[in-house]
Amino acid sequence: MVGRIIETEADVAEGAAWLAAHHPPFARSLALTGPLPLRRSADGFETLLSAMVSQQVSVASANAIWGRMQAAGLTHRATVATAPDEALRAVGLSRQKIRYAQALAQSRVDFAALRAMPEAEAVAHLVAVPGIGRWTAEIYLMFALGRADVFAPGDLALQEAARLLYDLPERPSERALRAMAQDWAPWRAVAARALWAYYRVAKEREGIR
Repeated sequence: MVGRIIETEADVAEGAAWLAAHHPPFARSLALTGPLPLRRSADGFETLLSAMVSQQVSVASANAIWGRMQAAGLTHRATVATAPDEALRAVGLSRQKIRYAQALAQSRVDFAALRAMPEAEAVAHLVAVPGIGRWTAEIYLMFALGRADVFAPGDLALQEAARLLYDLPERPSERALRAMAQDWAPWRAVAARALWAYYRVAKEREGIR
């Protein structure tokens, strides 16, 4: 089962209202953040590559690298697959990410088939590609495929936002946050949006591109 798909801002608002009604901490956070962003992207190679670029770097760094890649025309499957390492290095990709970007460009990821795959199957399909971890796969499912009940507990900004919002003694681990998020079903992807928005308010910086 694919489940609910987030297509519009009204879908996000519906999820936010449900979270506020069922979980007082989210009611408090939403009062501070206001309406949540839709955060939908077209699915396909370019969006997945963008998520890969964002791995383990700050939002500012990821934006800068992605901007240079766009300016150099290095965001399409064919151009990445044939680009020399020097061209990819010049836009700011590390040696490891050059290898990962080329592996993605040469992979057989079936982007159309992903739309109909259940979450576990879609994640498994994506993480089979070198350089795509669970965080990247879950981010892709949330933002490119619009899955309403997918969460990315390995995200450090989500962990920190949960710590602050729930007044926890320490930042929850990925495993602990995944367990916490069970209570936010069937709107875990909206809970993620709410936590990122709360992080932006609390820390005065973006936690996600």
